[in-house]
Amino acid sequence: MKQRSWSDVALTVWSVAVFLFLFAPIVVIILSSFNTGRLLVSWGGFGFDAFLAIVERPVIRDAVWVSIQTGAIAALLATLLGTLAGIAMARHPGKWALWFIGLLLLVSVTPEIVDAVALLPWLVLLGQDAGLSIFNDGIVRLVVGHSLFSIAVVSYIVRARLVGLDAQLEEASADLYAKPFTTFRRVTLPLAMPAVLAGFLLSFTLSLDNTVIAAFVQVSGTTPWPVYVLSALRSGLRPEIAAVSTIMLVLTLVALGLVALVLRRAGDSATQIARTMTGS
Repeated sequence: MKQRSWSDVALTVWSVAVFLFLFAPIVVIILSSFNTGRLLVSWGGFGFDAFLAIVERPVIRDAVWVSIQTGAIAALLATLLGTLAGIAMARHPGKWALWFIGLLLLVSVTPEIVDAVALLPWLVLLGQDAGLSIFNDGIVRLVVGHSLFSIAVVSYIVRARLVGLDAQLEEASADLYAKPFTTFRRVTLPLAMPAVLAGFLLSFTLSLDNTVIAAFVQVSGTTPWPVYVLSALRSGLRPEIAAVSTIMLVLTLVALGLVALVLRRAGDSATQIARTMTGS
């Protein structure tokens, strides 16, 4: 058996230490969700009181529901628009595609605080000055704000998926006199579906995590969960916040596993799955 060098051992120890440092907060928050104490930082014993408080306290329940509702609608909108944009960039390349990619890149790198400051007066202008009352609705405001970045993410992922696939199947469909919409529905969309599902998942996760834009564009009665947590810092974080975070973590992992399963059944290798999920 070959003896490992001291540098290999040192790098292994360092890698393990880095991973422990990164994932330790997640482990702590999961353990804290079973805390029966009044505050998150004070351990009062092991129990399920925090999970019961989610059902018993309407404020928490409403905040979680607003986040889930907003995330689902924003993910659907971003997936629809991003899928169409990704297919167009992959199957109809040209100068316009380069400019469009640059525009999406601008959306991706713009700081959230800039987007939030820009969105607030714009939505107020549309909702109050222009008389478009739909933009006074809190859910609509949150969906608009959350879907901006997600559309760019889905576009990247779908484009990366289709660029790596040959267009001969779509050309063969056209040669067999299939209508463009039929080719899109029966050939192009199934080819892009793994990336579409991955984009939907990422869009939903990004929406659940959005705090800056949500804090600016929300209206009374539609406070999403991240903004509720941010406001709870003033009085101290309670264990039920950790309980909701744990539930969201589990749901995210389950959704991630389902998407990976779909990609694997589509014939993708582990490397292709990682590339599809990251849009590379």
